[in-house]
Amino acid sequence: MFPEGTGPAADPAGSHFERRIRSFQPRRSRVTTGQADVLRRLWPSWGLDIDGQRVLDLDAMFGGLPVVLEIGFGMGEATARMAADDPDTGILAADVHTPGQGNLLRLAERNGLSNIRVANGDAIILLREMLPPGSLAGIRVYFPDPWPKKRHHKRRLIQPEFLDLVAPRLKPGAVLHCATDWEPYAEQMLDVLTAHPAYENTSPGTGYAPRPDFRPLTRFEGQGLEKGHAVRDLLFRRVADGAAAA
Repeated sequence: MFPEGTGPAADPAGSHFERRIRSFQPRRSRVTTGQADVLRRLWPSWGLDIDGQRVLDLDAMFGGLPVVLEIGFGMGEATARMAADDPDTGILAADVHTPGQGNLLRLAERNGLSNIRVANGDAIILLREMLPPGSLAGIRVYFPDPWPKKRHHKRRLIQPEFLDLVAPRLKPGAVLHCATDWEPYAEQMLDVLTAHPAYENTSPGTGYAPRPDFRPLTRFEGQGLEKGHAVRDLLFRRVADGAAAA
């Protein structure tokens, strides 16, 4: 009922990138009875499967609210907190972890959060096939898999091809917000974002930004801090086409 993602007939220009990079690493966890119940009840109205077969009408889905895409949300606690703190922003939260999907929907129902929708599947397909140009007010990528082994670096999400894919979907001025506790990945993120002409650093002096007040401490962040890892936030603004060269 909730597959880990189905692939459309990919266009040739994007097929290699899609095979090489996914927005997730599959995990298997047990779904609780409560999570299964909320998925059964709420998925038809609050969930969507990333099938690559339709273009989403985000205005209709979120009642005209500006929409932020969150790629990977774990068990959803931080996502629910951000939705509660900012009810005037819609959050389209994409992940493949079924227990996390169920928990986020449970939190949304419990707290009356009508500004959350949950997408099941690969965010690369969602971005490439289902989100129209200029439809997003922001993208959040918090604690993506760092793929620490050198031979796996090509699987990291934040790479030039991903930034190319994201840029047309962001409104001018929208922010791509990344966070990681893996210093080598933070350095790579900073390098590729700084080099891309479609984005400008909101903290050009320091490179990294302080954690914004709107981003709660996540489960992964707490684990990293316990291990003594520094947490890096990167906030890069989408510049209007042609502005970088002006």
